[in-house]
Parts: sequence; C-alpha cells; structure tokens
Amino acid sequence: MASLSLPKTSFLLALLFFSSFTLIVQAIVPQNETFKFVNSGELGPFIVEYGGDYRMISIFNSPFQVGFYNTTPNAFTLALRVGLQRSEQLFRWVWEANRGNPVGENATFSLGTDGNLVLADADGRIVWQTNTSKRGVVAFRLLPNGNMVLLDAQGKFVWQSFDHPTDTLLVGQYLRAKRPSKLVNKLSKKENVNGPYSLVLEPKRLALYYKSKNSPRPILYGFPPDWFTIQQGSLEKATFTFDPETFELGFIYYVAISPPGNNRILGRAGNNSPITYLRVGIDGNIKFPTYFLDVGDGVWQVTYTLFDRDSDESECQFPGRSGKFWVWGDKQRGGFSLEKGLFGGGNKCPFQTVAFCKAKEFSFFKIEGVEPFLGKYPSGGRVGGKKWGKKSPKGFKGGGFFFPRGKSRGWVGFDFQTPPRGTNFSPGGVI
Repeated sequence: MASLSLPKTSFLLALLFFSSFTLIVQAIVPQNETFKFVNSGELGPFIVEYGGDYRMISIFNSPFQVGFYNTTPNAFTLALRVGLQRSEQLFRWVWEANRGNPVGENATFSLGTDGNLVLADADGRIVWQTNTSKRGVVAFRLLPNGNMVLLDAQGKFVWQSFDHPTDTLLVGQYLRAKRPSKLVNKLSKKENVNGPYSLVLEPKRLALYYKSKNSPRPILYGFPPDWFTIQQGSLEKATFTFDPETFELGFIYYVAISPPGNNRILGRAGNNSPITYLRVGIDGNIKFPTYFLDVGDGVWQVTYTLFDRDSDESECQFPGRSGKFWVWGDKQRGGFSLEKGLFGGGNKCPFQTVAFCKAKEFSFFKIEGVEPFLGKYPSGGRVGGKKWGKKSPKGFKGGGFFFPRGKSRGWVGFDFQTPPRGTNFSPGGVI
C-alpha cells in the first residue's frame, strides 16, 4: 500500500502546483483597475503641437497625460501629451498608439478583465491593442517618466510603451538590436503617417536614413561624428539619458563584448529637468526639446540640435532644409530651374517637377560647383562619365548625376533637395 500511496501523493502535489501556476498566469484584472474611455465631448482649449484639436482623459501623472488629438476632422490619434495647463505653453505629443490608422468620434480606449489594452473605433473595429490577453495583467500605470505599463501580480512589466516608440525617445527610453530598432518621423503636421526619415540602431552606430520616392532603398544622410561608433563587438542597446547632477543629456550604450554603461554626452539642459526628449522631426533634423517644470514663461527650450549652422553637421546636410531644388552656400542661397538657370533670393523655387520620361525625351540641365546634399555619405548607384549628356541613359530612373571634377565616374542622384555649394568635393551636377 505504501508503494502505491507515494506516486499518488506526488501526482496530487504536482496537480496542485500546476493549478496554482495556471491561476497566476490567467489572473484577471480587478474591476477597480479596468477602464473604458470614450472619445466624445468638448474639445480642449489650449494650443497643442501640430495645431490640432484634442480631448484629454483622466490618465495623468504630471506632466504627462493621455488623450486623443487630430489635425484633420474625425481622424484621432491616441497619444501621450507633456505639459501643464498652468504654464499655458505649447503642449507636445511624445508617444502615439495608432499612427496611420486613426479613429473617429466615440472611439474607445479600454482595459478589460482579460488584461488586453484596446483602442477601438465606434463600430467595434480594433485599431490597436497590446495583445496581452490572459498574460497575467492586473493593472495599468502611467509612470512619472512617461512610460505606460501593464503590470502582473509581482509588479513586473508585461507590456510597456517604451518598447513601442514612434519618432520620439523620452529619458530612459531606448533603441535595441532586437526591436525597437528605429524611430520614424511624422510625414507632416496634417498627415499623421510615417515620413521618409528614420533614426536606426545599427551594429556599429546610430544612423539617419532618408527614403525618397525615387530611391530604390533608404539613403544615409546622417552619421553624427559627435555621437559614437563601435569599433569592436556589436551595439545591443542605446538608451537616452539625463544626469540630474550635471544636467547632461546623451546616451548610455551597450556593446556585447564591452563593459556596460558606455556614456556619450551630447548636450546640457541647463537646469534639473528630466522632461527632455529626442525627436526625429518632420524635416529630418534631430532635436532635444526640454520642458522646465518650475518656470512660468518659456518652459520649452531646445537644448540640442544635430543639424545646425554652428555644429559639425551642417544644416545643408539634411534633406528638408530648404525644400527642393535649392543651392546653399555659407551665408546665402540660390535656386535654379531648367528654364531660367541659376538665380538667387526668395523662399520658393519655381522649378517645375517632371515625371520620369523616356530616354529620348529626357534632357539635362548642368549646374557647376554644387555637391549632393548627401555628399558626406555617398551611396547608391554609380555611373560612368560617358553615360550622361543631353539624353538620359537607357533605363535610368534617377533625377540626375553628380560628377567630381576630373573624375570619369559619378553618383546617381535620386533626389536633389538642397544641394550645397561645392567645397572640397567640388563637383558639377546635371539634373
């Protein structure tokens, strides 16, 4: 009998353990932790980023608050806002759930007893969700650093918004080799879809890319020399940081074969304000706006700009500096058009964009003394000097070429954007 009772006891203990484990994993969210917010009612009265309308909900942890905003009628984005009403300064959006997939009036944002955080349109269509159903979620929290998290019974993160950035990194947020590996900018103030610019974590660096409609692949347009480059090993993670003692802003980056916590300081806030974020802007530039909580006026200041006239990275370098078809010099700019040749002044270039044409119908306009706006980081196809002239080469799908003087080979120009006046490269270009 004794020999039979031992396996039975072991089986009962194993069954009890398995049942307890199952209950923990499938824990439900208590009713007092569930919520459901409806996008309806009066719109907010203050000025917000992108000039949109908004409605805030009661999820708040100073100076962060969750709400809905839109820049076109009945096309709302669920987002996280930073700013306080008492300052009456511009409110800014630092995280978005449903970029490119807006919701309308009476859309809902809810956390049910199953632990899934859901944004749904009024007709019930699920627009965005965390896919955390039956994963042990017991609560939702908005933390003081702006991170929104779903917690299990042990207080561990089941899901967090820091793992899902759009175009912004808050202090403590990161890019990782295994995702999230990049930020993608917003197309425009009115169009809340992904734009052409991205900041990407690569094995050896952080790099900026531009994807044009003409280029077959993203083009490198920024590799900041004052950031960092990995010589050995592979970059695993880069975290945006703020030091409350020195007010320094920058990155802590982690490499597989190196000691953790390599620092790179990029700017200084000038005050003890950890409410700073890194943003890949609509124009493709990188800036660090800082929000000062204890200041009545001028609470927003830009504490770092990557492409700046006084920095190592020239403002001519990033694609959207002056729109399309401008030539930049140190202190002046000039534009050009096929019809009028080189000219100066003005804010708009009257160049008329043309679609790609058949080779026999395509002609070029020659420009002396300019270089590609991507001159520091040449990439893409190369072409021999004999392949250009008055007619387009067969099968050519670029916008033109750039040829360094004295060289027989040049670079295909898929986009021209803002060509700086030639410096050491001193090429001639044709469009």
